[in-house]
Amino acid sequence: MKKFIIGAAVSVLLGTAAHAETVGVSMALFDDNFLTVLRNGMQDYSKELKGVTLQVEDAQNDVAKQQSQIQNFIASKVDAIIVNPVDTDATAAMSKLAADAKIPLVYVNRQPVNVDSLPDGQAFVASDETVAGTLEAKEVCRLLGGKGNAVIMMGELSNQAARMRTQSAKDVLKTDECKGISVVEEQTANWQRTQGSDLVTNWLSSGIEFNAVIANNDEMAIGAIQSLKAAGKDMKDYVVAGVDATQDALAAMQAGDLDATVFQDAAGQGKGALDAALKLVKGEKVEKKVYIPFQLVTPENVKDYVAKN
Repeated sequence: MKKFIIGAAVSVLLGTAAHAETVGVSMALFDDNFLTVLRNGMQDYSKELKGVTLQVEDAQNDVAKQQSQIQNFIASKVDAIIVNPVDTDATAAMSKLAADAKIPLVYVNRQPVNVDSLPDGQAFVASDETVAGTLEAKEVCRLLGGKGNAVIMMGELSNQAARMRTQSAKDVLKTDECKGISVVEEQTANWQRTQGSDLVTNWLSSGIEFNAVIANNDEMAIGAIQSLKAAGKDMKDYVVAGVDATQDALAAMQAGDLDATVFQDAAGQGKGALDAALKLVKGEKVEKKVYIPFQLVTPENVKDYVAKN
């Protein structure tokens, strides 16, 4: 009887060990509001799963550092890798490293340049960036009544998200309802609040006239708001929009400063990426592109989103 109990216990232990998975996660940058919510969402979800361990690293916006982290994950024989790319144009080499090592790889949030040719055992989890730019620009157009001067603040140009959000916003402004809106300036502020503030300060100092700010993310939109207010501008004369629906952005909206943002489900992307990675480890089928929906946030529905990001 004792032998049977001991044998059963060993069997349970071996079964548990067999299902234990270690997932290496390389985030582009820890010091980013949205990516922090994504990372926390992934880590919180992992704690709900038995036998799943995350090894999370900060690439500090350094492509070489991120590639080194992936090589280290492979050397330590992790079961799967999740990457939030620093540079979406550098992902083909990362895909090759993981494919050669036969380790599943999931890109999260930022679309890899090779998304349409990902090797077997690899996937991309995010939200469709063209939807974000479209929702944002349509709301700006509606608030302006289809006429005005807009400036566009772009994220890092090495990121597909920045390029896709910008292009989709421009496409909206070409439509019949919105073609009365002119884009008078378009520059990058690299997703950063401080750079966004500096950029708008420069535009104001140069005498550029605009009454709308279309920012690729909330941090830059908040920077624009800070600069406009510092210059003594009345926020009622400006339409300011961003993307992400971060806590700071929602607070700015409730204060009457931010007119629109687009909810990007950071925690949902983190959870979806981990789910996809674990399914690939088990040999289960996963779609190459897994999209978490974007949603428009305005002062009318902002209360519905306060607890989400």
